[in-house]
Amino acid sequence: MAFLVAGAALERGQDVAIWCTKEAVRLALPGHAEGVACDGCPPLARLFQQFADGGGRLLICPICVKSRKIDEAGFVSSAQLAGATPMLEWLGDEGSTVFSY
Repeated sequence: MAFLVAGAALERGQDVAIWCTKEAVRLALPGHAEGVACDGCPPLARLFQQFADGGGRLLICPICVKSRKIDEAGFVSSAQLAGATPMLEWLGDEGSTVFSY
């Protein structure tokens, strides 16, 4: 759902980032955005690529990356390390829309 909503927001011209924590930090690695959520749902790999091609960014929790011994040098181009403070700075003080999954 996150990539469906993010893709729709990108199509509307909005700036979109997904903050990944826990096991979701693995989305920053090539080949981890795979699978189909349900019968008839679009493949995750396609939604993930559309998200990246549309300018979406993955903000990746550095604590979660460190605890899983993941090397950020192998991140996909749309991913960057960003803890709570950078994520909140990205949100800014103006009205933002936040979804949590």
